Amino acid sequence: MNEFIQENSKAIYHILATVGTVIILLVITNYFHKWLKAKLKAKFPNQDSSTLDLLRRILKTLWIVLGFISLIFVFIDEQYYQRVQKDFWLIFYLGFVLILTIIGVSVVQMLFAHVIAKRVEEKSDPTSYKFLRNLAVFGVYFLGVLFAVMAFPSLRGLAQTALGGAGVIAVIAGVASQEALANLVGGVFIITFKPFKIFDIVRISDDMVGTVIDITLRHTVIRNFENKMIVVPNSIINKEKLINYDLGDRKCCQWIEIGISYDSDIDTAKEIMREQCTQHPSILDNRNPLDIKNGDPKVLVRVIGLNESEVTLRAWTWAKDYPSSFVMKCDLLESIKKEFDAKGIEIPFPHRTMVFKENQLAELKEQLKPKDS
Repeated sequence: MNEFIQENSKAIYHILATVGTVIILLVITNYFHKWLKAKLKAKFPNQDSSTLDLLRRILKTLWIVLGFISLIFVFIDEQYYQRVQKDFWLIFYLGFVLILTIIGVSVVQMLFAHVIAKRVEEKSDPTSYKFLRNLAVFGVYFLGVLFAVMAFPSLRGLAQTALGGAGVIAVIAGVASQEALANLVGGVFIITFKPFKIFDIVRISDDMVGTVIDITLRHTVIRNFENKMIVVPNSIINKEKLINYDLGDRKCCQWIEIGISYDSDIDTAKEIMREQCTQHPSILDNRNPLDIKNGDPKVLVRVIGLNESEVTLRAWTWAKDYPSSFVMKCDLLESIKKEFDAKGIEIPFPHRTMVFKENQLAELKEQLKPKDS
């Protein structure tokens, strides 16, 4: 036993030193994790600590993997030492780059989160800061990938070229034909020209109406009134014609259109619609001083169509914003329908006039005769 220990003393010391070092590193990692988590909770009570947990797992995995590689030196021939040593430092470098990248992203998000929260508290527009945050996070990830690629000799030239000014232009030119860059440029245009911003209510189509929740590098997120999230690529939304209900004056004109039968009294129907609209609590008086002086009504009601089966009436109503106007429209359709029923104003079904020739009419009557049982 003594001879075995003396012959392999160097290997035994190496194993003990490696295991001891790994254990010490794991203990230090856990200690600093708890210390940083406590500091973070004290300074930012609402801040998520999942990034610290992730860093702890990465560091513990890195120490164990490096310790395992270090133990391999005991069991291999000296001719393989250089190769294993190279792998050891490669894994150490990649782990170091990964940790720095995660820390960089966390710092960027934390800084921007503080600024965005302050803007929201001041009721200011946080759209630009959210977009810049996404852009900064993308830049940190991009640099992390480039530095990781530089660890491989076959790809080092590509990474060094991409880090240079000409390389950046070459990378952009190479991606320019791809949809990803189109979405990125679309996001930049949205932030620059501000056709809409976060918390604006927009309509892209009848199926895409809602509140803008987020504008990222790739897409815009809209939450519709069913609380469903609509994700629209920035390159698409830049090509579409959209309505922004919060751009400029937020007042919204809502049309109340109802068809009545030709036998119904048009004047009575118009008066009912005008009265119901005027009494609604959300109605807004949009008349100018001249209209008021001339005695124009608060709500205009006019005949806009003589259709096949109905006379179409339209009332122009105004509300302070789109959500209020939508609720007002629903309320008015119900109250006007009830008042029409009470006053004998008919909302007709479609009518069709059918013409039969004499022989066709005779055949139809023959078919409708009851058959003898």
